[in-house]
Amino acid sequence: MYQTYGNSVGNNFKHVQITTKYRYNMMRKEKLRVFCRVAIEEACKKHGIGIEIINVQSNHVHLIVDCPRTMCDSKMIQIVKGLSSYLLFRMCEDLRKRYSRGNFWNAGYFCCSIGRDFDSVFSYVKNQ
Repeated sequence: MYQTYGNSVGNNFKHVQITTKYRYNMMRKEKLRVFCRVAIEEACKKHGIGIEIINVQSNHVHLIVDCPRTMCDSKMIQIVKGLSSYLLFRMCEDLRKRYSRGNFWNAGYFCCSIGRDFDSVFSYVKNQ
């Protein structure tokens, strides 16, 4: 159940919400939802961030991730948003029409640690 990271043992579950730039409803179509899900999963897999659940809405994404204990929250968000944005622009070139500067995600984010409330947060993200 717990992960081992060198000299530390435990889980580092985080509830993360990221929104599209200007809150545009970019992921209304199923094709873009799938591309967004794949891009986020690839970004997390490349850097050892485990995804427990991902819920893609029309203008934001909810995630529950198991972040490595050696990685701070801001670094994790930078990886998820930066690499997923890069991959999204590679997979769907039409996004450049809306986001000419290459920023798919909003600068802000929500991130909080999940302790004993894992089940309630999991059901919240699942039922969004």
